[in-house]
Amino acid sequence: MIVLGAAVIAPGVPGPALIRRLEHGVATFRRTGAAYLVLSGGVVAHPPAEAEVMRRLALQRGVDEAALVMEDRARNTFENALYCGRIVRDEGWQRLIVVTDAWHLRRALYVFRRLGLTAGGAGVPRPAQVSRRQWLRLAVEDGVRHAWSAYLFWRGRHRPRVVAEWGIDSR
Repeated sequence: MIVLGAAVIAPGVPGPALIRRLEHGVATFRRTGAAYLVLSGGVVAHPPAEAEVMRRLALQRGVDEAALVMEDRARNTFENALYCGRIVRDEGWQRLIVVTDAWHLRRALYVFRRLGLTAGGAGVPRPAQVSRRQWLRLAVEDGVRHAWSAYLFWRGRHRPRVVAEWGIDSR
C-alpha cells in the first residue's frame, strides 16, 4: 500500500490533503491487512519531507513502525511512481494499492501502470469541508495534467534517462 503525499503547509505542519490521505491510507491498510504502508513524498515547500510528516501521523494512529516504509524524495506524481517502483521491485512485491484523493487517482494509477507496476487504487472521497465546485476544479486541473503525462509518455519524454536507466518500458 502506498500513500501519496500532499502539502506540508508550514515546517512540520501537515495540510488537510496530507492528513486525509494518510487517514484513508491507514484505514485501508488495516481493512486490507496489507503488510507494509509506504509513505511517499519529499520536501516540496516546507521541511521535513511529506513522508516524515505522514510517518509521525501514522505512528500517532497506532501503526507499527515496522510496517512503515519511507520514500522521501518524490516531489510529484511521476517521482512517487518512479521511487516507489524501485522499492516495490527491490522488495519483490507483485501488487500494490495507491492511496490519494479521488480526483487524483486516475492520473496516479496511469503513471504507476505506465512504469510497469500492477496497481489498484483507493481514492479518498470528497470531504464535507471541500465544496463540490472546488473538488470538480481539482479534478479538471488534474485531467489536464493527465493529458500532459500521456503526451510525455507517448513522446518518450517523461524523464527518459531515468526510465531507461531502470530498464522500464514506459511506451
